[in-house]
Amino acid sequence: MIIKLSIYFVIGLTLLVSYLLGCFNGAVVTSHFIIRDDVRKHGSGNAGLTNFYRTYGAKYALIVIACDMGKTLLSCLIGGYLMLCTNGNWTFGVLLGGIGCELGHIFPAYYGLKGGKGILSGGVLVCMLDWRIALIAWGLFILLWLLTRYVSLGSIVGSASMPFTAFFVFDHDPLLTALCAFVSVLVIWCHRENIRRLLNGTENKFKWHINPLDTDENK
Repeated sequence: MIIKLSIYFVIGLTLLVSYLLGCFNGAVVTSHFIIRDDVRKHGSGNAGLTNFYRTYGAKYALIVIACDMGKTLLSCLIGGYLMLCTNGNWTFGVLLGGIGCELGHIFPAYYGLKGGKGILSGGVLVCMLDWRIALIAWGLFILLWLLTRYVSLGSIVGSASMPFTAFFVFDHDPLLTALCAFVSVLVIWCHRENIRRLLNGTENKFKWHINPLDTDENK
């Protein structure tokens, strides 16, 4: 009973700590403290890398990338270490930490629950889980992005591959597969407006640029 309670406590602690880390949004922090603006007031209103890049250009984009990837890496390491010490299951802990960070990134308590779509966080999570899951997810993302120039399409398909790959990589483990499916569904749900625009043929294509895009294009 004591062991079970300790595991539940570690699970809750992992989710809480990783959620709070995930709430630290690179796009919002960079736009507020460095640019003295709010990225959520521009373009799609999303606090993610794509909208930040379209709004402000490439100058500060690396800061956003470092923040969002760094917080996910730290969350996964914390979760993995805590669960490894508790019941020897590193992968389960990494996945818990990644989920908490995703939830914090998408629904940040610090910023009125209005965050990003979890692509960078999810990209780091699959790398921390297994190289085969990462290879397929990132491979599909890059391939579709380069072929169509739709970041959203690559993100959706790459995320959708996660539970299917995990099912085989983790030897049909139902818990790990279900948690991967949760991450996948969460990210796809965040892209529901992008899916609608893709179906209507009105989704914006990715454009390489250094300076901010024209206001009419940044939507």
